[in-house]
Amino acid sequence: MAQSSQLGRLRSASFHTLACRLQTVRGSRSASRQLPVLRRLVAPVPDRAAPISSKCSFQCKAAASSPSTAADSQDYMASLPELIPLKILFGNPEKTSPNVSPDGKSLAYLAPSEDKDVLNVFVRSVDSDNARMVTKDELRGIRQFSWTEDSKYIMYLQDVGGDENFHLYLQPLDGKPAKDLTAFDGVRAQNLVTDKHFPGEVLVGLNKRNPQVFDMYRIKLETGELTLDTENPGDVLGWLTDAKFQIRGAISMNPSDGATTFRTREAIDSEWKELMTWPQEENGGPVAFTKDGKSVYVQSSLGYDTTRLLQVDAVTAEEQKVIAYSDKTDIGRVMMNDDTREVEAVSFNYLRREWKILDPALAEDFKHLEKVQDAEFSVVSETNDQRTWIVTFSKDNGPSASYIYNRDTKKAEFLFVTQPALSKYQLSNMRCEVIKARDGLELPAYLSLPVGAQPKQLPLILNVHGGPWARDAWGYRPDTQWFTNRGYAVLQVNYRGSTGFGKSFLHAGDAEWGVGAMQNDLTDSVEWAVQQGIADPKRVAIFGGSYGGYACLAGLCFTPDLYACGVDIVGPSHVSTLFQSIPSYWAPMKKQLVHRVGDVENDQELNERISPYYHADKIKVPLLIGQGANDPRVKQAEADQIYNAMKAKGLSAEYYLYKDEGHGFARPPNKFDFYSRVEQFLSKHLGGRAEPLMKVEGSSVVVMHES
Repeated sequence: MAQSSQLGRLRSASFHTLACRLQTVRGSRSASRQLPVLRRLVAPVPDRAAPISSKCSFQCKAAASSPSTAADSQDYMASLPELIPLKILFGNPEKTSPNVSPDGKSLAYLAPSEDKDVLNVFVRSVDSDNARMVTKDELRGIRQFSWTEDSKYIMYLQDVGGDENFHLYLQPLDGKPAKDLTAFDGVRAQNLVTDKHFPGEVLVGLNKRNPQVFDMYRIKLETGELTLDTENPGDVLGWLTDAKFQIRGAISMNPSDGATTFRTREAIDSEWKELMTWPQEENGGPVAFTKDGKSVYVQSSLGYDTTRLLQVDAVTAEEQKVIAYSDKTDIGRVMMNDDTREVEAVSFNYLRREWKILDPALAEDFKHLEKVQDAEFSVVSETNDQRTWIVTFSKDNGPSASYIYNRDTKKAEFLFVTQPALSKYQLSNMRCEVIKARDGLELPAYLSLPVGAQPKQLPLILNVHGGPWARDAWGYRPDTQWFTNRGYAVLQVNYRGSTGFGKSFLHAGDAEWGVGAMQNDLTDSVEWAVQQGIADPKRVAIFGGSYGGYACLAGLCFTPDLYACGVDIVGPSHVSTLFQSIPSYWAPMKKQLVHRVGDVENDQELNERISPYYHADKIKVPLLIGQGANDPRVKQAEADQIYNAMKAKGLSAEYYLYKDEGHGFARPPNKFDFYSRVEQFLSKHLGGRAEPLMKVEGSSVVVMHES
C-alpha cells in the first residue's frame, strides 16, 4: 500500500498532477516499492468490500432546518468549545510516518528535535522505546524518508528553501553525517525505486544531463557509485522495473498531442516497443510487471469512463484478466505481494474509501483491523517477510493513530498518535454531501460544522483544493478543524476536473478555468449552502492554495458579490506567465496542460478572459495573499502581479512573502506567522474567533503590505 511521507506542505497545492512520475517510500506494498504521484491509476468495483466505516452516508443530505442561536451573535461564539491553539493545530506532530525496517528489528519515524523543533528521523527497536535521532536537519525538516532494503541505512530527500531540487541522502544509523548521493547543483532527484531482492542498490531519476528530462541512475549504496542505467529519450516521465530489478517499462507523454504511451522491452539490451497508448482524453498507465515478466498490470479507461485494473500481455497488450473496477470511481490504491507480484487488494474512493480484497488471507487481516479502531486504515509499511505491518488509522475528528500489527497472531500493538495534545479538545466531524451543479453534474463534497452548532446561517469558508487535478477526501484536516473551532462552517468540493471520478468528470473541467464551469461549480456549491440555510450569504470566504489560490482570485474577480473576503496562497494570477515560468522538467507535459487549460500563450483573448490579473479592478472585498519566495511552480511574480494590479487601481491587499519557502509553507515558524495573520483577517471580516496575533521568532516573513 503506497503512502507518501511528504508532510507539512500545503495540502493538494500542486500543479504537478499531469504526469506519471514515480517516487518511492519503502513499504509501498508494490513489487518494486514505487509510489505513483500523479495520475490515479487504480479502479473501483461493483462487488466492492463493505466500507470500513459506515458513518458517512453516500447520499446528498439536506441540512437540518431546526432553529439555532444567530451565528453572528456573541452567544454563539461563547457556546463553542475551547479554542485550540494554532501551535497545536499547525505545529510539528509529536511523532509521525512510522516505518518498520525490512528485517523487522527497528522502527523509524519522524519527530521534532528537542533543541530546534525541526522534524528529523528517529530510530528505535521494535520491542523497546530506545529512540535516538539519527538525522541532523536544523532548518527545514525532513518529510520524505525510507529504509534501505538491507535495514542498514535511512534514505531521505531534502531540498533547499522549498526549491524542490531534492537531493537523495544516505544516513547511517549511528548518527554519523549523511552522505549526499546526488550532490549536483540545480539537479532534482525523483523516481526513486528500491527492491527488497536487490538490497545493495537503488534506482533514481536525475535531470543531470538535461534539465527537462530524468535519466535513471543505479547507485551502489555502500560505495555511492552512480552509473547511468537508462537514458531518457526526451519524453519519458516514469519507469517500471521487473522482478529482476531491471527497467523494462517506460511511461512517456507525446509533446504534440498529450497522449500517454507505455513502452516495454523484453530485456535491457532490447529495443523499446509501444505497448499501449492512452489519448489525452483517457486515463491509464502501468502498475507492475508480473513475476515472470510476461504480463503487466495496468490501469486503463479505454472503453470505459473509469479506470479498470487489468492484466495484459507484455508483448501484445492482449487483455488477459479484469482484476477490479467500478462504474463510479477510478482505481485508488493497489496492494501487491512483493514476492509473488500478485494483486492482493484494491481500493476505491467516491466519498469514503472502500476495499475489494482479492487475497483471502488479507481478508482475515482486514477483519481483525476493523475491530482495532472505528476508522479508515492504511498499511503504510511492512517487513520483508510480510508478517509485520505498520497500520495507520485515520478519522475525521482526531489525529491519526499507528499500530504495529502481527499477521500471525492477529494482534495490533499501539505505537503512537501524531498529535496527542489534540485529545483534550472537541473536534468536528466531516459530513459527506453530493451537490448538483447547475448543469446537473453531481459534485462529491464534504461539509464540516463547528462542534455543537446547528447548520443555520453560519459564516462559511469554501476551502478549494489545489491541483486542480487532485481531489479532496474524507479525513482529519488541521485547516478544517481550525476553521470549525473558530466558528466557521467549512465546505470542500470536488469540482469538475478533480481526479478519481472517471474521465468524463475529469475532462468536464477542460478549458473551464476562471469564468467557466470549474468556477461555476464553486459558485453553485456556495449557493447550495445558502439555499440549505447552512451559510449566511453575507459571510462567505473563499480560501485555497495553488489552483485553490487561483480559484480564490477568480471568485473575487468574476463573482465579486458572492464572497466577503478571500485568502490566496501561492495562487497564479496571470495564466500565461504561469505557463511561461513552469519548471523545465514539466516540458514533456506542456501539451496536456495546454489542452486542459487552454493555449493562453497564443490566445491573448483567452488569457485576458481567465486571468484575474486583468480583472483586478473588480475585486471589492478584502484579500490576503501568502507566497513562498522560492516557489518553482507558481513563482513570486504571480503574487506580485495581482498585488500591483490592485494597487494600480487604488485597491489594497494584505501580502505576506516568506523568503525560505516554496509551494506552500513547511517551517512551523512560518506556518504560525501566516495562519495567525489569516485568522485575524477572517475574524475581522467574517466575525469568527481568533487567538491574539502571534509574534513568531524565526519566521522569514516579509510584510509586503498589511492593512
